Amino acid sequence: MNTVSEWAGRLTESVRRAFFGKDNVIEQVLVALLCRGHVLIEDVPGVGKTVLARAVALSAGGRFTQVQCTPDLLPADVLGVSVYNQKTRAFEFHEGPVMTNVLLVDEISRATPRTQSALLEAMAEGQVTVEGRSAPLPDPFFLIATESPVESEGTFPLPEVQKDRFFLSLRIGYPGREAEFSIMEMQRSLVNPLAEVRPVSDLDTLRAMQQQVLATHVEDSLRRYILAIVRSTREDPRLFLGVSPRGSLALCKGSQALAAIRGRDFVTPEDVQEIAVSVLRKRILLKSEVQARGTTEEAVIADLLGRVGVPPLKDAR
Repeated sequence: MNTVSEWAGRLTESVRRAFFGKDNVIEQVLVALLCRGHVLIEDVPGVGKTVLARAVALSAGGRFTQVQCTPDLLPADVLGVSVYNQKTRAFEFHEGPVMTNVLLVDEISRATPRTQSALLEAMAEGQVTVEGRSAPLPDPFFLIATESPVESEGTFPLPEVQKDRFFLSLRIGYPGREAEFSIMEMQRSLVNPLAEVRPVSDLDTLRAMQQQVLATHVEDSLRRYILAIVRSTREDPRLFLGVSPRGSLALCKGSQALAAIRGRDFVTPEDVQEIAVSVLRKRILLKSEVQARGTTEEAVIADLLGRVGVPPLKDAR
């Protein structure tokens, strides 16, 4: 039987065909996929956000659709709409792109709040409501959204409730010298690198891997460690808003998935620390005077991780 580590290795190798030099970013996207969460990729234009999302979707198998967000995008364009059929003299429901296994929402901040909120139920409940009727989404359902932090004109910032629905948020950063050289070298070919990406999993295998992650052991001392980190954000004077209980659950699950990907059946404090910034970044809100001093969410989380005592493992297996 496949292990999570073997499965993740195959997907990582597949994604590398199109996305170079950022294995840690690929790993964290797989963490969210294994935890049935959703990912927000926030970075400057041109660093490969869309390429990464498409490569992961293609490698994971299942049905893939993409929505390019614009201010005139309507909820019906995402969820679906009923259309009158003159031959049958009845309304027929046409499914929207949300009825898929992997949905890429490109430049989500360009969609209006009305359209953004249409995705909220899908992310939170695994279903959509159209024209008063609820319909379940395919299982699994994985949403990857991208946005650029440097764009402001014609954009609509995500509200805090929407940010909290994302399992984790990522920043890719510029590629290293060798990785960027490889990207330039690939442009000599007439074949798009994404054309070389093939499914290396199927939906049944993915669901089995998601189930395996739940069996990863988490000591009670580590659960208390996670809780201490989360509660420290609620008490920190630099923060207007701390991490919700949903954040503590995500930090625990994410640590389980990271441990499983690395071939262990137990979680260590290092797993918690490594995934903490990506899970908690969008779940805290800095006070305006703290932001004015140039302090970032990452810096606050790193500082809190340094202050909370790390528990020793008693029964690492």
